[in-house]
Amino acid sequence: MSTFKYRLASPSGGLAAEVAAEYGPHIGEGDFCLQVNRNVWMVPPSRINWRDSAWLSFGLAVHSSELAARYPDGLIVRVSSLTFPLAHFRSEVAALAMDGWVRSEFNLPDLGLRAVPDAGSDSYSFEWGTHAQPFGDDVFH
Repeated sequence: MSTFKYRLASPSGGLAAEVAAEYGPHIGEGDFCLQVNRNVWMVPPSRINWRDSAWLSFGLAVHSSELAARYPDGLIVRVSSLTFPLAHFRSEVAALAMDGWVRSEFNLPDLGLRAVPDAGSDSYSFEWGTHAQPFGDDVFH
């Protein structure tokens, strides 16, 4: 089990989240899991908001082609926890925390996922590298 702490300091307070997860071969039976891409699966933490689970999945999915190539017999990532201070969290941060965990755990390159504080306001814009915005605002608001 390893933990990744995502932190972004900004004039409006910043963003933060922590992901604890482990990985292993996917054996096909047992746990409830989400198929992220081909033979890459994720077990979300129990009692998680569906938005946070969707964003965790996206943070894993951006690396799924590389992971599928490394683990052709299947890979499962079991997320034991996603924790965050309510004042410094938006669901998109779950993707950034998962991206950081995956890059750290598997020594993968930065694909350009990041949060950027909007100048003069208390909000953030999110960049997804070469990936399209995965979810429209009408879905989550």
